[in-house]
Amino acid sequence: MSEQPTIFSAADEMPAREEMVKLGASFFQRGYATGSAGNLSLLLADGTLLATPTGSCLGTLDPLRLSKVSLDGEWLSGDQPSKEVSFHRAIYLNNPQCKAVVHLHCLYLTALSCLQGLDTSNAIKPFTPYVVMRVGDVPVVPYYRPGDARLGEDLAKLAPHYRAFLLANHGPVVTGKTLREAAENTEELEETAKLIFTLGNRPIRYLTADEIAELRT
Repeated sequence: MSEQPTIFSAADEMPAREEMVKLGASFFQRGYATGSAGNLSLLLADGTLLATPTGSCLGTLDPLRLSKVSLDGEWLSGDQPSKEVSFHRAIYLNNPQCKAVVHLHCLYLTALSCLQGLDTSNAIKPFTPYVVMRVGDVPVVPYYRPGDARLGEDLAKLAPHYRAFLLANHGPVVTGKTLREAAENTEELEETAKLIFTLGNRPIRYLTADEIAELRT
């Protein structure tokens, strides 16, 4: 793997690197990530991105080898970034509230992304309060080959209005004001997707419009 010199431009960068390593390991150890699937990123104080490198396993990240990338896509330091960092950049550039992005191929959300007939405006019709409170609606992005520029184009259009997205036949993309918040939002979505498959064809008591509105106020 190609490697650039490690350059730290801010005193608080090492804690951010260590947190990414810690959360990546937690995802891997608990089965949210397998092999080299998935990627994480966060916005640093200097306006650059810290991201997981291409082909890296979230369970064995090295804080000194994480990729550093400009919002224009220039690879600044560390190992070569994942090609999917392009759609991370699209979200940051179009939603100033977003400070971190988690993209996983976790079991239940990925299974949900493969179903036909999903409501593309919101893949998870609310039946518990927690998804509404943490992320709101979860729109579906059409299937594109991983790394396709159209993923970033579609996410750029959706980013100002949503905090989480489901890539068809691929998996979730979830944002947060911190990497930990993005991680916790991802876990809440995954548990909700698990409930969907657990409930199966049983009748579900969905939240009413008034109940949803109350949670959003």
